[in-house]
Amino acid sequence: QVQLVESGGGLVQAGGSLRLSCAASGIIFSINAMGWYCQAPGKQRELFATITRGDSTNYADSVKGRFTISRDSPKNTVYLQMNSLKPEDTAVYYCIVEPLNGGLKTIWGQGTQVTVSS
Repeated sequence: QVQLVESGGGLVQAGGSLRLSCAASGIIFSINAMGWYCQAPGKQRELFATITRGDSTNYADSVKGRFTISRDSPKNTVYLQMNSLKPEDTAVYYCIVEPLNGGLKTIWGQGTQVTVSS
């Protein structure tokens, strides 16, 4: 059974940093991409950072220059370094794993809370 376990969330002051990790276990398929979504209170879940099997990255404009996504492929782990955090970054953060086989469903983590105080 595939499982994604996120860690690293918490409470931080505005301007601070956090590093999220997401470790995937039980992976028996090739991974196309990994990424991070966030969901703020009262808002829809939003994809804001992805990294492909070729290590190409893509970011939403709201996090460009502040957040960095990276991956350790042998460990099936994806990271999110978040710098210069703002109160509006407060959200539940979910990691995802997208299988290379388009017939398989995207796998979601359970989410980790990030709260940025002003």
